[in-house]
Amino acid sequence: MSNQDEVAENRLRKELPEEVPAPRVAAEEAKEETEPALTGRQRLVKGLWPPRVTRAQLIVALLLFGLGFGLAVQVASNSDSGNALRGARQEDLVRILDELDDRSQRLEDEKQGLEKQREELENSSDQAEEARKQTVEKEKQLGILAGTVAAQGPGITMTIEDTKGTVEADMLLDAIQELRAAGAEAIQVNDVRVVAGTYLTDSDNSVSVDGNKINAPFRFKVIGNPQDLEPALNIPGGVVQTLEKEQATVTVERSDKIVVDALRAAKQPDYARSSSQ
Repeated sequence: MSNQDEVAENRLRKELPEEVPAPRVAAEEAKEETEPALTGRQRLVKGLWPPRVTRAQLIVALLLFGLGFGLAVQVASNSDSGNALRGARQEDLVRILDELDDRSQRLEDEKQGLEKQREELENSSDQAEEARKQTVEKEKQLGILAGTVAAQGPGITMTIEDTKGTVEADMLLDAIQELRAAGAEAIQVNDVRVVAGTYLTDSDNSVSVDGNKINAPFRFKVIGNPQDLEPALNIPGGVVQTLEKEQATVTVERSDKIVVDALRAAKQPDYARSSSQ
């Protein structure tokens, strides 16, 4: 090669830019092409883990957790209070079932009595006289319920000693309602006859029955089946236990003869009239 050619070659090398290495991206792409492709399940796992939780998703999760916890507490509370007799003894449960059976039997006896009266009216040769007798008997029965006539029969006497002054009107009302549900036919509290429209109110550290103030000890005279009345008062969580929690002393005595002699004046209704008139 001549000197002129060498000079021209050196000048050409100086004018050309230096060699630039291949871009890294191209190398990485080539590397990725050589790696095996991921399966669909692997891509799903790779997309789900590690989890990417946003702030909104975290708040929603906390709210759902609080809602679920509140519902669980409410269900547990309802299940605890829904069965008040869960801790009762076996003999108490048996007694309550017997009381329910007795109530059903009383209703069945009353039904049979009414059917018998109907048959007597239909079969009597003197239907007018039979109807008069039944009317008189029914009048006596209604007089007992209305408190316009005295009554006597088997029953119980319940005495409530209230030295602490903690017994209130609603507690005595609960006792009356429980006695009625157990089949009481006539009730007298101290000197006041209890009827269908009787109301009780608290009055100056005492109790008023139909506006008549009564003081402790409260004495209930009740006519009915003693075997039904006494157990109804002594059921777990019933009248006696409630009053004893208020530091009152309750005694219940059975008797073959209870006299209810407090009377109520017959009141003429202002608006109601017999539909037979």
